[in-house]
Amino acid sequence: MALAFDDFGRPFIILREQESKSRLRGLDAHKANVAAGKAVARSLRTSLGPKGMDKILQSPDGDVTISNCSTALSHSPPNDGATILEQMDVDNQIAKLMVELSRSQDYEIGDGTTGVVVLAGSLLEQAEKLLERGIHPIRIAEGYEMASKIAFDHLEHISTRFEFTAANIEPLVQTCMTTLSSKIVNRCKRMLAEIAVRAVLAVADLERKDVNLDLIKVEGKVGGKLEDTELIYGIAVDKDMSHPQMPKRIEDANIAILTCPFEPPKPKTKHKVDIDTVEKFQTMRGQEQKYFDEMVQKCKDVGATLVICQWGFDDEANHLLMQRNLPAVRWVGGVELELIAIATGGRIVPRFQELTPDKLGQAGLVREKSFGTTKDRMLCIERCANSRAVTIFIRGGNKMMIEEAKRSIHDALCVARNLIRNNSIVYGGGSAEISCSVAVEAAADRYAGAEQYAIRSFADALDGIPLALAENSGLPPIDTLTAVKSQQIQENNPYCGIDCNDVGTNDMREQHVFETLIGKQQQILLATQVVKMILKIDDVITPSEF
Repeated sequence: MALAFDDFGRPFIILREQESKSRLRGLDAHKANVAAGKAVARSLRTSLGPKGMDKILQSPDGDVTISNCSTALSHSPPNDGATILEQMDVDNQIAKLMVELSRSQDYEIGDGTTGVVVLAGSLLEQAEKLLERGIHPIRIAEGYEMASKIAFDHLEHISTRFEFTAANIEPLVQTCMTTLSSKIVNRCKRMLAEIAVRAVLAVADLERKDVNLDLIKVEGKVGGKLEDTELIYGIAVDKDMSHPQMPKRIEDANIAILTCPFEPPKPKTKHKVDIDTVEKFQTMRGQEQKYFDEMVQKCKDVGATLVICQWGFDDEANHLLMQRNLPAVRWVGGVELELIAIATGGRIVPRFQELTPDKLGQAGLVREKSFGTTKDRMLCIERCANSRAVTIFIRGGNKMMIEEAKRSIHDALCVARNLIRNNSIVYGGGSAEISCSVAVEAAADRYAGAEQYAIRSFADALDGIPLALAENSGLPPIDTLTAVKSQQIQENNPYCGIDCNDVGTNDMREQHVFETLIGKQQQILLATQVVKMILKIDDVITPSEF
């Protein structure tokens, strides 16, 4: 960078970007890419498992966040790998690929975001050793692809199916409890798991094995305890009645959902109104009153007993609505308005002239919920005509707990959805990875060529997950892993894993530690695909200081 001056003496800056760039090719580029991916995985490795360590993150504006910690100094602590990576300031392009990997796992499955990054880091670490031995990256990638298919099929072999119904939700609850075990809300994991399962079953189509999570709304309100969290079979809106004297409870409500305001039409900007006498003012006021009367009367004529409006209305319209005994709610957001329309079976009406009785939504109960001695209120629309829409209402002592509980509930909802799509499970605690590692190692002898080395390295990389679990639990990692792997082989028991919680048994069936089959398969496939992508990059332009 240099400072120069133009003909008029004005300074300008010359950037010599090309001089500060260097080009990495071949093996140097591969090693640089692997190092960047390993650095991201190393930062998350110690956070894996129910006893994972915390991370402290400092934002550019100075806010400090401690992950997985109830004493966080900011309002938004991360609870899993995807959230930690999103808050990290990542500049390297390969590191950004790892962030996208975690985000993809979170979007597809909702759980296993830390494990997928740790697995990818282990694969890159093993690939680095193969690169130093002179094996071509393409051969490594092909070997990893073969090994991932072996692991994928083996997961199908060791998976367990369980049948559940709306009356027997215990298997779903147990699996969701496994997801919540490593979160800050684990003291209430049983209650939150039951709420998540009931919410998913309320919106699920069990015949088609389909779940629309958009019908589940998660709301939070500061105050109370986490134990006060409840499931509302309907919609909860963070609004209250527009007038304090309006009724707070409406039975068998007919709801008019409007996107038009209770106010007279406004004149165009190029026009103006001159009022210079009392008579003109009275005439204008009477005309406004007429507009208000017509709007309210149209709502009353179609049989509406509650009006929910996207826009606001002034005090005169509000007072008139109260006098005409027509409760109203104003300033309801567009997303909430759509949820209310879905739940009540109503239609969103853009103009009063289009309001008809068949466009009204029906709800068995609309009530205003207040919170203790505070003035906070919330509107609950329950027993709706289309009751598939539900709301999980979370309470907590501060905003940090609310946000943490929301993310934890999201993970549990995704796990329950995946189990409804495919009710196959594998057992956690690293047991599935150890079993796959043994199977991949045994299958490597069937392949000739350099791919055999990559397949064996894939098996070693799978051991990275149980090693990290043992290390984070304070156990001797190598001794613990070899003991568990030997137990699996001798007893032919693929359910033996790492006893992270010191229960006294390595059998994950007895500990009720479950994971969804499709989640574990997706974890292995995503990690393999991203590592293959990184290995195929052989030309990188980076700043010289890198």
